[in-house]
Amino acid sequence: MQSFSSLRLSELLQRALRDCDFNEPTPIQLAAIPVILQGRDLRACAQTGSGKTAAFALPILQRMFDSSRPSHHTALILVPTRELAMQVGEEIQLFARYLPAHVKVLTIFGGVSINPQMMALRGGAEVIVATPGRLLDLIHHNALQLDRVSTLVLDEADKLLDMGFADELSKILDLLPERRQTLLFSATFPVVVKALADVILNNPERIEIESTQSNVPVITQRAIMVDTTQRGPLLRHLLGIEGWQRVLVFVATQYTSEHLADKLKRNGIVAEALHGDLSQWARSKALSDFKAARLQVLVATDIAARGIDIEQLPVVVNYDLPRSAVDYVHRIGRTGRAGETGIAVSFVTPATEAHFHLIEKRNHFRLPREIIVGFEVTDLAPTSQGTSPGTGGVKGKRKSKKDKLREMIKSDHGIKSG
Repeated sequence: MQSFSSLRLSELLQRALRDCDFNEPTPIQLAAIPVILQGRDLRACAQTGSGKTAAFALPILQRMFDSSRPSHHTALILVPTRELAMQVGEEIQLFARYLPAHVKVLTIFGGVSINPQMMALRGGAEVIVATPGRLLDLIHHNALQLDRVSTLVLDEADKLLDMGFADELSKILDLLPERRQTLLFSATFPVVVKALADVILNNPERIEIESTQSNVPVITQRAIMVDTTQRGPLLRHLLGIEGWQRVLVFVATQYTSEHLADKLKRNGIVAEALHGDLSQWARSKALSDFKAARLQVLVATDIAARGIDIEQLPVVVNYDLPRSAVDYVHRIGRTGRAGETGIAVSFVTPATEAHFHLIEKRNHFRLPREIIVGFEVTDLAPTSQGTSPGTGGVKGKRKSKKDKLREMIKSDHGIKSG
């Protein structure tokens, strides 16, 4: 069994790791840290919850520790969501706490006033964790320049592209030094992410951490047939009879998030909504209350499906089915983490049965359909393919953001190398 000391990490970093109960490196950390310490570019694929943040943060901090002029080096870490930015920034600060030279870690994202972030950037920073849109805003305000970036990290690269950040990434890449280390981490590698990696990485080391028996989440999956209008009552029924203490419920829209949370509260269940239109304060409070078990139910759009680590979360419910098979995997991956067991329940209506079958087919599993007494299905299945309101739908033939990015890359007008 290898240890962090075998990875040439300083005793000061190891001390911080022990404080965080990081006793031994995960497979992605074992594979990635030596490559990053060598200064090489990296293309890494590993499942959610595998320890990717430490895999890039520790060697970045070690290289700064080894440098005679750490303030002349900046690591830029791009992430898709505010919540992930805060999580990554907090973790890096914990790792850097004992280093002799102060490492300034700034976390910047939209949804809050830009002025405090502009003030914080005075004098620069060694580590910047940012969402792409707010990073560009700060550059346009002349609060930040990227000429000292020595390491670029794209964290959750597939989600960055899925959320439509292709244009922002292209603009940011144009502003970076050509000579830099670039690290791309992603849970999945669809065609568009592979194209991005081919363009921005220079002779990268490729790492793919496959699931093993020791790191496969232990998740019991269930599919319950229910009429569309009975999903709310069924959820309340299950909360009662199953005794679930904390449940993350995924819905398709912000409206459904608010509406369902309100109905649960009117029925005596402590619940809150989490979606992109909330203020940053409200989002942070809802998430922190849920992590601290002050909420029984958090009703979330897919903003919470990636990168958010909620310890000992026992249950995930797909109130609305996700739009894609990949999103299904990331949703249910919020439970069963770090050796814990979990339950993932999907509500399947007659209108969404065909879509759920497609999710099963693409993820290579098949679940029996449960019927709960008192909630038997009475709706008729649709006679033609379509999308029922509030399900998120099946991705159609209209050109997606991924398709547009792929065209940009192929036509050489999109993301430029560097």
